[in-house]
Amino acid sequence: MAIAVGTKAPEFNLKSKKGDNITDIKLSDNSGKQNTVLLFFPLAFTGVCTQEMCDVSQGLSGYTGLNAAIYGISVDSPFTQDAWAEKEKITVPLLSDLNKKTAEAYGVLLPDLAGFGATSARAAFVIDKEGIVKYSEQTPTPKDLPNFQAIKEVLQSL
Repeated sequence: MAIAVGTKAPEFNLKSKKGDNITDIKLSDNSGKQNTVLLFFPLAFTGVCTQEMCDVSQGLSGYTGLNAAIYGISVDSPFTQDAWAEKEKITVPLLSDLNKKTAEAYGVLLPDLAGFGATSARAAFVIDKEGIVKYSEQTPTPKDLPNFQAIKEVLQSL
């Protein structure tokens, strides 16, 4: 079950790859500066995940206008994520939770998805500048997308 609104968001340090560069991204990088939106998704190169990250990429400026950094997180390797982002023109920074500890910390680790093993559920979190969860949603199934209108409304209220 996804962590609740009002909870202190668990810190993470995840790898992100773009081209030849691999960087570490931490939640605390945004502390005191801007709000954070975390979008957990099960697996790269799948239909619904591609739709979600492409849609968010196309509307990314709407989130930066709301003073929010947005990240996609999956259990894929950063190399897989980078290849997928390049193929699909995904501009949302993708973070690799290969060891599945971040999905577990946020309460969205599925023990087995269709026989593929443990992956993250599809989930969304809005975290304010102080690191407090202001929005928490785990979709009913991995095929369902988060409520992006609700996410934007929460960001507008911060």
